[in-house]
Amino acid sequence: MKPRILLVDDEENILKQLRWALEPDYEILIAQDEYEAKRIFEIMGPAVVTIDLSLTPGNSQDLSGLRLLEYFLTQAPSTRIIVITGSSDEASSLQAVRLGAFDYYSKPIRLDELKVMIKRAFHIHQLHQRIQQSYPGSAEGFHGMIGKSKSMQEIFRFIERIAASDVSVLIAGENGTGKKLVAHAIHNLSQRKDNPFAAVNCGASPEHSLESELFGHERGAFFGAYAQKRGKLELAHTGTLFLDEISKLTPALQVKMLRFLKNRKIERVGGTQTIDLDVRIIAATNHDLLENNVFDKDLYYRLKLVPLPPLRERKEDIIPLAHYFVKKLCRGRRSPPIMLSPEAEGALLMHPWAGNIRELENLISRAVVLSSHSVLKPSDLGFALNSIPTDVNLKFAKKAIEADFIKKALSKNNGIVSRAAKDLGISRVNLYELMDRYNIQIQEFKISRSSERQQMKTGEVL
Repeated sequence: MKPRILLVDDEENILKQLRWALEPDYEILIAQDEYEAKRIFEIMGPAVVTIDLSLTPGNSQDLSGLRLLEYFLTQAPSTRIIVITGSSDEASSLQAVRLGAFDYYSKPIRLDELKVMIKRAFHIHQLHQRIQQSYPGSAEGFHGMIGKSKSMQEIFRFIERIAASDVSVLIAGENGTGKKLVAHAIHNLSQRKDNPFAAVNCGASPEHSLESELFGHERGAFFGAYAQKRGKLELAHTGTLFLDEISKLTPALQVKMLRFLKNRKIERVGGTQTIDLDVRIIAATNHDLLENNVFDKDLYYRLKLVPLPPLRERKEDIIPLAHYFVKKLCRGRRSPPIMLSPEAEGALLMHPWAGNIRELENLISRAVVLSSHSVLKPSDLGFALNSIPTDVNLKFAKKAIEADFIKKALSKNNGIVSRAAKDLGISRVNLYELMDRYNIQIQEFKISRSSERQQMKTGEVL
């Protein structure tokens, strides 16, 4: 099956010319207005689209093409869109690139040049698809957790095994490692998945309030207890109770919780009636509970331990997580797709991640919201421009250095590929392949369009 391309232009002659040139290699879809383009796109889902910025005959100021660009990228962010503009539309072309266009081309159209650009667009789309496929299930991961590292794969398997039993669980890990996600995964994989899941943050309430929140109270049990209240243990009956920051439980509450785990009975604060409950306990902590002998050892050993490694010890997961958050945030904001540059990936890999996955998500979120670039660089992520990864693996170090050399050569030569290739000591074909690999966009390095057109006459631009 031929690759599918949608051509959007209000000029019938141009469409006929493009169809004639591209039909041997591609399945051609054609639209002459905004409505028809949307209809065809929704039905056929082409990988590559060319759009004329102005789709109103005789009105060069019409920018309905920009609306289509935003619409297509919102519906399918991986679509590669080439914007075709008039010679005086450089500002609009740059705006299109900022919105997420793959590239832009100025009329008059030279078919051999446009063919190269379209071929590259399909190539980049295929690379993007292969990247997505290289992280199986990465769209949502394992119950919302992304992890291809050996340590996380072992934890996923352990969660599946422990969920099938009914033992009480202790999830141990630093802040931001995903303890709540693990708790939800255990519950959702268990036979209790259709029953209540209640949560209590043990560090958020004073002792008397926490006791009432957990065990409930009778009317008049203390000042302000004007009515009977069921606690979270009762509300979680037949389901799961998640105790976050269990290290904050006082010794008295530790004893009461241990008693419940032994006999599955409670009494409300101020009450005498014994209440039988069927509740699974899942707890979480970011502290060593046996340190300083402040936590009840009997209670500790009744909880099956699930240790979560910090992000700095699972470097294989950093880049998949970063890509996941970028994609998730772009989809949530209905914005054009954004990618990470090799230098940004290197900076992410060298960062110590004291805040773990939560810190990574917050950093990516800030960059996606504040950056106007379609490719995020270290500076967009808040890292110093001269940061050099010192403990990343050789593959990523080589990738960052190679991409940096290419960008410097392109910048020095104002985006003229033939000259940059000569400086780098490689062929133009090899340079184009490397630019594809590292998602380096040529328009970032080109000089003004008027100067470029003059150089095109001498055959120097490409």
